[in-house]
Amino acid sequence: MGGEAEGWVELTPPPSPFGVSVTPQGRHVHALTVRIDGLPEISDLAGPGGAYVAWATPLELDPVIKLGTVSNGETRLGRLALNKYLLLISAENSDTVTVRRGPLVLRGQSPSALMEAHDLLAIAPSAELGPPGGMSGMAGREPPRWESPPAYPGISMLPGIMALEPRVSPHRLAPVAVAGSAADKGTLPQVRPGEVVDLPGGGTLDLEAGLVRRKIGNRSVVMLAFNGQHPGPMIRVREASTIFVNFVNNTPYPTAIHWHGLRLDNRFDGAAGVTQDPVLPGESFRYEVYFPDAGIYWYHPHHREDIQQELGLYGNMLVESRAPDYHGPANRDVILFVDDILLDGEGPVEFGEQSANYMLMGRFGNLPLVNGELAHGMEAAAGEVIRFHLTNPSNTRTFNLSFARLDGALTRAENAAALLEADGATERLPVKLVASDVSRFEREQWTTNVVMAPAERYVIEVRFPAAGVYGLVNHVQGINHRRGVFRPEAWVLSEINVSEAPATPDHATAFETLRVNHDVIAQIDPYRDLFESEPDYELLLTLETDSLPDAIERSMLYDWVYFNPVEWTGTMPRMNWASTGREVRWVLREPATGRENEEIEWRFRVGDAIRIRLVNDRGAFHAMQHPLHIHGQRFLVLSQNGVRTENLVWKDTALLPAATTTDILLELSNPGRWMIHCHIAEHLEAGMSMVMTVDGPPRN
Repeated sequence: MGGEAEGWVELTPPPSPFGVSVTPQGRHVHALTVRIDGLPEISDLAGPGGAYVAWATPLELDPVIKLGTVSNGETRLGRLALNKYLLLISAENSDTVTVRRGPLVLRGQSPSALMEAHDLLAIAPSAELGPPGGMSGMAGREPPRWESPPAYPGISMLPGIMALEPRVSPHRLAPVAVAGSAADKGTLPQVRPGEVVDLPGGGTLDLEAGLVRRKIGNRSVVMLAFNGQHPGPMIRVREASTIFVNFVNNTPYPTAIHWHGLRLDNRFDGAAGVTQDPVLPGESFRYEVYFPDAGIYWYHPHHREDIQQELGLYGNMLVESRAPDYHGPANRDVILFVDDILLDGEGPVEFGEQSANYMLMGRFGNLPLVNGELAHGMEAAAGEVIRFHLTNPSNTRTFNLSFARLDGALTRAENAAALLEADGATERLPVKLVASDVSRFEREQWTTNVVMAPAERYVIEVRFPAAGVYGLVNHVQGINHRRGVFRPEAWVLSEINVSEAPATPDHATAFETLRVNHDVIAQIDPYRDLFESEPDYELLLTLETDSLPDAIERSMLYDWVYFNPVEWTGTMPRMNWASTGREVRWVLREPATGRENEEIEWRFRVGDAIRIRLVNDRGAFHAMQHPLHIHGQRFLVLSQNGVRTENLVWKDTALLPAATTTDILLELSNPGRWMIHCHIAEHLEAGMSMVMTVDGPPRN
């Protein structure tokens, strides 16, 4: 064509209630818009009746997927979900062809296709091994103070990376805690399952944080617990009620309790250093907790939560609505914490003493936990409708959850392997999306999978249609950065054994009905005139590094070509483990003033509604997603990359994928000094936090 034709394709994430659109297998979905100039008359290449046709194909060139016909100008080609792929434009003799046969006119590749192996040594057998004898075998090097972290299965690191360790002291939870506590007396209690505590308005709960001993798989480990339970007591209350919590800290750490998602009195928000001093070991604090909104919430520490939350300090709060028909009918409600934990042969992998480590990507676990259990399971009846209230308390991991039909004769690991082998052929149950952090959605909607970032909650309903074994599955596409390829990963988090006996009553008809929540729509209506306005404020989410080890610097030079919108799993554990607050600073920056983190000074009044633009910096040294949490208020996610959100819900935490721009509308209804921060625990510890002030009396 003499180089006359040229074009480009815009990849836009379709509207999604989760901040990112992926398939149940974890492949990112993009809406494709192609813009082409300079195409000659089609008759010159394909004769009368010909057409230019767009195709997509993985790099293996199989299969070749027809996207549609194109011409000069702009053409929308629909949606595509592949990992690495090529886009082809060919001249065909008809627009009805199903197989590409005509001459190729234009060719392009997805950004993900730019990933390549870091170097030729990545495919050499010798590169699979570290130095003889591990790190202690490095010439002239003393044995390490740290125990090496678990490797990611099937992905080896180059020797330069394997020789790294954090530049802080290691810390592991000791079995002796506060003087006079059970741990101090040598009677470390065995952990108990979480219990439900029903509290009336004005009721009081005594809540103690302390040490416990528990088994995870074949390991006996020391962890933390509220009232000796994993997860902590599930507090069930009525909407608009107030309770009192007498908190006692019998852990070795200063701490506090943050009542996540609640629009409560600022004095009791539990933000250590902002709304209260940390509760020191052996001391106590009395919280007054108000529940203005129905829904599922959770409580957790807000002081070195990279340690305390990882070790088990969290619990749920279920706030029941005063409206009798708040949710549609279901046979029962099930509350689930979906978590992960990072263990080595001795217990939880060591933490940084002077600073958190795992600062670059955050601490990914190597084992899943559901309600604190490694092998969680449930029983259900055929046709039963279960309403699941899901919470993600993990330090870092974003889950991609679905319900898959399993083979009852296989183990969990074998079923996970079968899911990877089937690559989409496994049956997934339809999921009804009902609610999120602080409200129900405007409209219930169907989905096949739920993406849930740290601190987010979702309420879903699932009907199990027939007898058999089903799994709550996490299925994602990680990246082997060293080889520059995608690596699928699947976990079976929970098994649901469905019996032949039919559920009674049968809610099949109600389950098939998608309800419209007119009260939620009415709450949002006063703000709709602001949806098209320009942002009042902007934050850039980025990263600053200083004195990173040379091996990390060199390795990361090859990663900038493509950042997964969500870093789903910890495929670079050694590099991540070695990064601390001495080298890494995560940043919220206000471009208008240049102020960062605690320097930012935002001041509002109760009754304000502020549009904020959140830009996740594509040019950061290591761009990755951030679940941004705003204390004490609620907000709406209006758009992402200019694409309007089609079904709104009140949120307190939003997933911001890498290289995206997200607009939110923040409703200011609660006076006080409130934190805004990333809810990846290690990013918070690395400085990614600010405080805003809201003046005025509380809004009724």
